[in-house]
Amino acid sequence: MKTREAAVAGLFYPGGESALRAQVEGFLAGASGGEQPKALIGPHAGTKYSGAVAASAYAHLEPTSGSASIERVVLLGPSHRVAFRGIATSTAAQFRTPLGTIPIDRSAVDELEARFEAIFPLDEAHRQEHSLELHLPFLQTTLGPFQIVPLVIGPTPTQIVAEVLDALWGGEETLIVISSDLSHFHDYDTAQQMDRQTSDSIETLAWEKLEHDGACGFYPVRGLLETARRRGMSAQTVDLRNSGDTAGARNEVVGYGSYLFH
Repeated sequence: MKTREAAVAGLFYPGGESALRAQVEGFLAGASGGEQPKALIGPHAGTKYSGAVAASAYAHLEPTSGSASIERVVLLGPSHRVAFRGIATSTAAQFRTPLGTIPIDRSAVDELEARFEAIFPLDEAHRQEHSLELHLPFLQTTLGPFQIVPLVIGPTPTQIVAEVLDALWGGEETLIVISSDLSHFHDYDTAQQMDRQTSDSIETLAWEKLEHDGACGFYPVRGLLETARRRGMSAQTVDLRNSGDTAGARNEVVGYGSYLFH
């Protein structure tokens, strides 16, 4: 069985099962839960930088909020290492982290590749990509057994991403997760201003106002906002910080936000 192995275990997050589980559970214990969302946006930096911010969203998926109904996670994140246009799928049967393996919904992937010209298999885009991987330990900790539809996004028109999300939307059994950090490498005050503007665009579902330098997951975020707007959904910011707040200096920071969609 072909497996996409963990690429950044021991680098972006603890490489041992017990250490990783303890870290994720610690982040979740420090966050407040609430109503389970249909979709969320969360960050993908090293867990010491953005793990607590991610947990602010994932705390809403713990069993007390009804997450037992979730059987599939549609996971979209930007490509950091491989340049391509469109949406890359994986030919693997499962993804692995130190917490175990997660099967891929192969039937859904096959249907996407047959339906959309912009979607195609490209294992190289997945092999070293961290934007999807950083979300998996949080999902493994908060959900029961589930499958994933892992999609790495290059430059893709907003309407295409929205159509892909619509095709995968499903019901209570499907959770949509978009992976994105916010502004990169500005001073603390500038980052705060930029990230607040990005959050305002997300909260109002105004994808046209979302700037590329405001979110590295610009393409999948815009697609979710378009879908959410058409479906009459609401979005809320549950956490907004940057690396200057969590584990770094303030002269050059990266922004992180967590958002829920109902």
